[in-house]
Amino acid sequence: MSRKLMILTLTASLMGGTAIADVPRVVADIAPVHSLVARVMQGVDAPDLIIQSGASPHEYSLRPSEAAALQDADLVFWIGPDLTPWLEETLKTLSPDATTTPLMEADGTLELEFRENALFEGHDHGDDDDHDHEKAEGHDHDAHADEEHNHAEHAHDAHEEAGHDDHGHGAHDPHVWLSPQNAATWLNVIAAQLSAADPDNAGAYFANAAAGRSEIDTLIDQVNTKLAPLRGGQFIVFHDAYQYFEVAFDFPAAGAISLSDASDPSPARLAEIRARIADQGVNCVLAEPQFNPGLVDTVLDGTDAKTGILDPLGSGLELGPTLYPALIASLADTLTECL
Repeated sequence: MSRKLMILTLTASLMGGTAIADVPRVVADIAPVHSLVARVMQGVDAPDLIIQSGASPHEYSLRPSEAAALQDADLVFWIGPDLTPWLEETLKTLSPDATTTPLMEADGTLELEFRENALFEGHDHGDDDDHDHEKAEGHDHDAHADEEHNHAEHAHDAHEEAGHDDHGHGAHDPHVWLSPQNAATWLNVIAAQLSAADPDNAGAYFANAAAGRSEIDTLIDQVNTKLAPLRGGQFIVFHDAYQYFEVAFDFPAAGAISLSDASDPSPARLAEIRARIADQGVNCVLAEPQFNPGLVDTVLDGTDAKTGILDPLGSGLELGPTLYPALIASLADTLTECL
C-alpha cells in the first residue's frame, strides 16, 4: 500500500468514515490499457494514465504529475518491457511497493513474432504445390535468384532491424492490445488483481469484467460483419503494428512501409512496397498520425491507391471505458473507407 493510501485510510478510520480511501490507487501505461482498467473499475474509481495519448510509448519523458502518480500507485497495469523498456527501471525506482502487472505476460495472451520483411507472408502468389516441389528438389533457378535479391534486401534492412534492438524490443510484437481476444483475457486479470487489493469491491470488479467481455464479443461480431465484404482487399500499413488485429479478423495486410516506428525505411524497402502496389493492385496505403507523411506520399506517387490514417493508440478518442471498443471499431472504419 502506498504511503498516501495508508495516510488517507488512517484519516478515514479516525474520522469514523468509510472507505473511498480503501480503493487502491491504480495506474495504466497507455490509453488502451487505461480504458480496460477503467471499464473494470467503472462505478468504483478511475485509474491514472502515464503515457499521454498521441505520444510514442517506446520513448517517453514523464511529467512531474505522472511521476507522482507512479510514486503513489498501489497497482500498475502495463503492456510490459517489450513496448516500454524504459518503464521497467522507472517502476523499480518510483513504484517499488506497487503490484505491477505486465499484461503481455499474462496467461492466455496471444503473442506474435515480428514480421521483418517489407512484404508479408501469405501475400506471395504462385506458391502452389508444384512450385514448392521444385524448390524442394533444388530445380527452381528463379527462386535462387530471388534468394540473392533477398540477401541484398536484408542487408539494406539490417539497420532497420537493429532499430528494434536499439529501442529495447523483445522477440515478440508488443502491439498485443489490438487483439480483442487479448483484451477480453486481460479484463479478468485486471479484475483479479484489483479484487486482491480491494476485496470489498471484488463483486463490482468481476461484474464489470464480465460485462466488458460481453461488449468485446459484440464488437468482434460487428467488426467481422463490416469487414466481410472487403476480405481479400490489398492494403499497406505504415509500420507493422496491426498483425494482432489482422489475425483476429482474418484481414491480413500486404506489407508495411517501415519495419518499426523507430527507424526510417531503406530505399530498397520503399522500392519493394511500390512494386507491390503496382504489380498486385494494392488500393489502400495507410498512414499514422505520429509519423512522417512524406513516406506515404513517396509510395503513393504515380499510383491510384487511396490513403487513410490508422492510429493503434486511439489518440483522437476520449479517454475512459469506451476508448478500447472505439479504437477497434475505428480501425475497421478506416479500412472500410480506404478499401
